[in-house]
Amino acid sequence: MRAFATARKPRRIARIGGGVVLAFALVLTTVVVFPQMVGASGSYVVLSGSMSPTIHAGDVVISRTVETADIEAGDVIVFHDGVVPSDRTTHRVVNVVHRDDGVFFETKGDANEDPDPNPVPADDVIGRVWFHVPYIGHLILFARSRMGLLSLVIVPCLLLVVTEAYSLVSAALGGDSDGTSEGKSEPTEPNASTSDDTEPVEKIG
Repeated sequence: MRAFATARKPRRIARIGGGVVLAFALVLTTVVVFPQMVGASGSYVVLSGSMSPTIHAGDVVISRTVETADIEAGDVIVFHDGVVPSDRTTHRVVNVVHRDDGVFFETKGDANEDPDPNPVPADDVIGRVWFHVPYIGHLILFARSRMGLLSLVIVPCLLLVVTEAYSLVSAALGGDSDGTSEGKSEPTEPNASTSDDTEPVEKIG
């Protein structure tokens, strides 16, 4: 009995560890996909290395909306590109310029030698970077591709269907076998166990 309990211990540890990893991944995914749930305003995948080594391509930045007066030199901001408004850029503020027509921010990528050619108007600022999550942007971009859709959605769904179908067929064949076999008896006590391999379910969360 002691050997059996010892054999089950690594399984329990593996289950608990798997549960912790799964919970962490779920929280991380929630923050990235629904940043508003943690008080952020948006999340963006970094596509270039212009902010290396602080932020790398493939990282995800989480931004928060801030007042213009709260942005100062040294902050990393997300803003609309002046050339292509639908594009977004994440660069560091190197200077705040007050002009008659408003407040502008001179920005620069940490990996770039020169500042960006055009100052960013305050109205084009989307938010200030709160924190960033390394590498997960690669997975997001892959999931948006055709191969990612196939690998992460279609194939797992097919495997789930096949597994469920196999379980149903196995249960049906097992039921027929139990019904026609002779000399077998069922335990009459509600708490009786039919197998020593039965493992108790442990609540994780």
